[in-house]
Amino acid sequence: MTINPRLSLIDASSQFYQLGWMVGTAGNLSARLPDGSFWITASGKSKGKLRESDFVRLTVAGEILDSGHPDNRPSAETSIHMAIYGLFPGAQACYHVHSIEANLVSNLAEGDSLPLPPLEMIKGFGVWEENPSVSIPVFKNYINVPQIGEDIRQRLSVTPPDVPALLIVNHGVTVWGDSIEATQRHLELAEYIFRYMVTAEKILGGRKWR
Repeated sequence: MTINPRLSLIDASSQFYQLGWMVGTAGNLSARLPDGSFWITASGKSKGKLRESDFVRLTVAGEILDSGHPDNRPSAETSIHMAIYGLFPGAQACYHVHSIEANLVSNLAEGDSLPLPPLEMIKGFGVWEENPSVSIPVFKNYINVPQIGEDIRQRLSVTPPDVPALLIVNHGVTVWGDSIEATQRHLELAEYIFRYMVTAEKILGGRKWR
């Protein structure tokens, strides 16, 4: 992890904005520093036009160490990142985006998880099995976003996920990894799988992949 990962987060945010995954001011990207604190995109910022001053640095407990700019404040979604960093010490970055496909597939969940089709792309998450049985945990959405973070913390501390990703119903996908590069790879893989599932649901009605 570089000492100042904000430039990498700016590049990723611009890419995701162009893909329609972070329209308006939606979503948050963060990256951890060697001391355990992390930089995260500040609230209300266009993800297609970020600057280094558009980030807030916090501890995992939520203490602001550097506001970047006097007008900056942490997004409520920071609680999601805090939960991930608290649960997974090896996580070095966490990306939360609001893609159309992620929101659509969140409604296909069976109970509190979403079974994934056994695609070759799942190997990118480190799952090397034939016809793997893999699910992504799905969480209820709340307008009080810290409640989502608390639900994530409580459930995943007991039942770790199959892959480093989770869904919030109609509120996007969150992924993490042991580097910025791995985290971006996990997001790209998740979005590919979600696009496949949306297409398969439309064409096949789920008959051959559930």
